[in-house]
Amino acid sequence: MPEHQEHASGVARAAVEAVENSVSVREARAHLAEHINRAESGTPTVVTRNGAPVAALVPFADFEVLEEAADLMLAREAEAVLARDEPTVTLAELVADLFSGRTPGPA
Repeated sequence: MPEHQEHASGVARAAVEAVENSVSVREARAHLAEHINRAESGTPTVVTRNGAPVAALVPFADFEVLEEAADLMLAREAEAVLARDEPTVTLAELVADLFSGRTPGPA
């Protein structure tokens, strides 16, 4: 698993433990409007299936911040890969390889 995904899943577990409002999928479905109102007012809700977290209702502003942070983290990871000065694959080569079923290789 890539480092950013491992970090993200660890953060998710910590976030679930920090969130006081956790409900089952059935409960979330039955009271969705209430949980959306809570999220809108700043209180996140973690939705679980068989006790495992599967989703979170969070304020949209928080979601946007998380998206921006993820984009920044991926950009930094890409910059680090490029800084290694190893062979790369052009986008055209990648697309051609994807459509041909071949495994893309360095240029």
